[in-house]
Amino acid sequence: MTKTFLPLALAGALLAAPSLAQAACTAEYKAKRDNPLELHYDVAQINGPCTIQNARAQLANQLSRRGLILLKVLSVSKQ
Repeated sequence: MTKTFLPLALAGALLAAPSLAQAACTAEYKAKRDNPLELHYDVAQINGPCTIQNARAQLANQLSRRGLILLKVLSVSKQ
C-alpha cells in the first residue's frame, strides 16, 4: 500500500505546485457613478501581472460594464 500511495502523493504535489507558485493579486481602488453621484471603494482580484497599470486596465473595463468610472488604483498586493 505504501508503494502505491507514494507515487500518487508525488503526482498530486506536482500538479498542485503551479497553482501554489501563482499568488493571487488584489487591487484596492476608488470609483464613481454620476447622476446621482456615488463614490465606491473596493478591493478586486486581478489576473496577470500584479502591477498598477494592469489593474487599471482590467478594472476600468470591468467597472464600465457596471456603469462606474475608475478614479484611482490605490495599491496592488500579492496574497
